[in-house]
Amino acid sequence: MLTVEAHGLSKWYREGANDIVAVRHASLSAKAGEIVAVMGPSGSGKTTLLSMLGCILRPTGGEISICGERVDGLTEQQLPPVRRSRIGFIFQSYNLFGALTALENVLVALKLKGVARDVARQEGHRLLDAVGLGDRANSLPRDLSGGQKQRVSIARALAGEPPLILADEPTANLDWKNGSQVIELLRDAAKSRECTVILVTHDHRVDPYLDRTMTIEDGVLY
Repeated sequence: MLTVEAHGLSKWYREGANDIVAVRHASLSAKAGEIVAVMGPSGSGKTTLLSMLGCILRPTGGEISICGERVDGLTEQQLPPVRRSRIGFIFQSYNLFGALTALENVLVALKLKGVARDVARQEGHRLLDAVGLGDRANSLPRDLSGGQKQRVSIARALAGEPPLILADEPTANLDWKNGSQVIELLRDAAKSRECTVILVTHDHRVDPYLDRTMTIEDGVLY
């Protein structure tokens, strides 16, 4: 079964008398264990597409299925459980809580997924160990490098073992030493956990780590 499948996805906005098209009739699919990149320049529609796949942004048209269930027609009340149980997000700006330690940032995700406190702490430590940050569990984000903060965000995204991981420019703010570690972690997650990883990027240095690449330009995916 495909983890994610989208047909004819479109998103446009009304600006004055004009319709601004961000994504135009995009279709894609990905299965468990795949790491797929959507590449394109800034402003090409990459983040809009990822936000629709992640049930953050509602498409203007088209269909999205995650783990075999149509989600494009769900109500705002029905979408949060889908995001919590099936999707892990990795953001370019990390989106960590500044007042929480690395471990506590991961525990927030586990708590939202309903994991019991004692089990969550064990799992949180295991996830940080898996991304090479077991010794920084009690560090605040301000005391971590960019690469370390991105690895915390990966640990958080993997919490609860969601079948779909979505990453928005995960190497953009990193030098290649840290960027390569991040993309290796994502590839390892796809292969060892049998989850699907879709990332948007304009960084062609990630090419050797990918199973497939798609390109988006001016909102058109091909």
